Formats: sequence, C-alpha cells, structure tokens
Amino acid sequence: MSAAMLSVGDSSRVARRGRYYLDGWMLFAAISLLCIGYVMVVSASLHIGERVFDNIWHYPARQAAHIVVGLILAFVMANVPLSAWEQSGPNLILVAIALLVLVFIPGIGVKVNGSYRWINLGVARLQVSEIVKLVCIVYMAGFLTRHVHVVRESIKGVIRPMLPLGVVFGLLLAEPDFGATFVIGFSVMCMMFLGGARLIEFLTLVLMGVVLGVLAIASSTYRMERVTAFMDPWADHLGSGFQLVQSLIAMGRGEWFGVGLGSSIQKLFYLPEAHTDFIFAVLSEELGFIGSSVVILLFGLLLWRAFQIGKAAERLNLRFYSLLAYGLGVWIGLQSFVNIAVNMGVLPTKGLTLPLMSYGGSSMIVMCMVVGLLCRIYHETQQQYMSQLKGGAAWHYA
Repeated sequence: MSAAMLSVGDSSRVARRGRYYLDGWMLFAAISLLCIGYVMVVSASLHIGERVFDNIWHYPARQAAHIVVGLILAFVMANVPLSAWEQSGPNLILVAIALLVLVFIPGIGVKVNGSYRWINLGVARLQVSEIVKLVCIVYMAGFLTRHVHVVRESIKGVIRPMLPLGVVFGLLLAEPDFGATFVIGFSVMCMMFLGGARLIEFLTLVLMGVVLGVLAIASSTYRMERVTAFMDPWADHLGSGFQLVQSLIAMGRGEWFGVGLGSSIQKLFYLPEAHTDFIFAVLSEELGFIGSSVVILLFGLLLWRAFQIGKAAERLNLRFYSLLAYGLGVWIGLQSFVNIAVNMGVLPTKGLTLPLMSYGGSSMIVMCMVVGLLCRIYHETQQQYMSQLKGGAAWHYA
C-alpha cells in the first residue's frame, strides 16, 4: 500500500519537502479562502477607512499584517510536536481561565459595545475567546486520550472535563460572548461523542446544553431581540432587523454573477460590519451565487480534509491526533456555517467571524494557527504510517 492511499488514493494530495508531509488540498482550500477574503476585505473597507481614518488603506494594511503574523505562527504550529500539546492541555486550560479573568481587570481589559472581550496589548488588542477556543479543543482531545476507559465506562468521564470548561463558559457568558460559548460547547460535545462517550450520557449532556442555551437567551434582553428580529426582520426593518434586512438585500442584488467586484452598494454604510461579520453578504452581492458557492465549496473541502486527516490518524490508533483533527474540523465547519447562515437569515444574528476571511486580528491569526496545527497532525500521521510500513506492519482502510 502506497503512502498516497493514506489520503484516499490521490498522490497529488501529498507534497513532500524533505521529511515534511503536506496535504496539498487542505492548503489549497485555506490559501484560496485567505486570498478571496483579503480581496473582499479591501473591497468592503476602503470607504470606511477613508471616512473614519482619512486613509483608504487603513483596514487592508492591518489585515495584511494580521495575515503575515498568522502565517508565521502557522509555521510555528506546524513545527511543534503534537506530544507537547497533549502534555500541556491541563496547564493551557488554566492559562485560558486566567486570560478570561484578565479582561475584567480595568486597564488590562477593554470594553467595546458593552462587552469585555479584549485585552490591551499596547500595539494591538487580543480577543481572548479566539485563543480559548483553540485551548479548549486541545484540552478536550488530551483528556479523552488519557481517560479513554473512564469516558467509555462511567459518567465521570463526561462530568470531569466539563468542570474546568464550566468555568470557561461562565466567564465567556459574563463578557458576554454567547457565540464563543456555543462554538466551544458544540465542538467539545462532538469530540466526546467521537471519543466514545456512552449515548445516554452524551444525550443528557446535549439536553443540558440546550436548556442552558435557552436560559441564556431568555435571560438577556439583547439576545431575545436578536431572536425576534431573526423571526421577522421586516417588522422593525429600521431598528432591530436593520442589519439582517440589509444583508438580505445585498445577497438578493448579487443574483447569479454579482454586480461586479468593488461595485457593492450595501457596503456603503448601509450594511453594518460589512468587512467583518457580514463579509459574506458583500461577497454575494459582488460575486453572486457563483462566487458564494465557490467559497462554500472551499470551506467544504477544508472541512473534508480535516476529517480525512482525523480518520487516517484514527486508523493508526493515534487517538490524540484524530480527536484533535476532528475537533478543529468541527470548529471550522460550525463557525463557517453559523456565519453564512446568519448572513442568509437562516440563524439569528451572532457575532462570529467567517474563518480565514473576515477582518479581525485575533480571529485571523488563530485560524491560521489552526491550519498550521492540522498540517502538523497530517505530517506526524504520515510519519507514523511510513514507519509502520518500514517495520513490516500493514493496515487498510475499510
């Protein structure tokens, strides 16, 4: 069996530089999304930069810097052994909790639009929840690897990892950041299911999550307003439903082939957050159904490759590798789906960026790190496979 079969039979998916293995299709999807996203950020932000900062290149220049830093850290992540992440999971979750506490300390935390989500680093602001998402997935993958028998045989395996995560969720809701809480909660529950948690305990956990989510929405006026606006945005099209209405208008104007790159009207101070949370609506207006479909297919390709990497690691009994790849894949897929669904009016408005595309330093940098981590998982999985081949061992896909 050749090494290419590890990537489901297509040797073009494997690029080898020295002893480092790369998944070509995954990198193609990630780099394509980065490039398309940057072009759309430029298109959607030039007029904002001119009005607010008297510099049309304010946002494009900053986004380029975000991407450069992200690529540097992605390279670092791609060269850090996975064993280091597996061993450091418990310490990282403590660091994550400490960072979430820091956002509430005056002079360190930064309050924007009524939310404490950022830490002031002097030259830039760090949105802590983006780092916390990555840490929680690394922590959960390590826990499910170390305590596999407890997870499969006792309810303790479901409760124990949720104790520190419960602290994380409480701090995130206090910011408040319901979107990050939802993404982390959904991702870790999927990892528990894939990690072997018993069905009854998994369903109980899901039910508890749904109940707590409903209570979190019902207890917050602004969250309830978002839900009611989502149900009928035209009922208050100049108030709570304004953003969604403008997004729907933008997507409707795009039709099949769009109005042309740079020719969006809705981005001209009609659609709030056009270069961040609602970048997909601007893309749909300028590039149409065809352009938006290409982006969705690229996200689908990235998600598929993440799960194929996890599947390959699972076949080699590399439990931490596989669960980490699955968790990262669920995170990318879920956040992409939610952002696009919000832009289309399928889900209530939520402040989640479109991975690898939306303007924003913390989100862009962390997502680049995620891609670098997936590269590392692929590389070490291929290394393990090749060593087994040399040792005379054999395994096959089902």
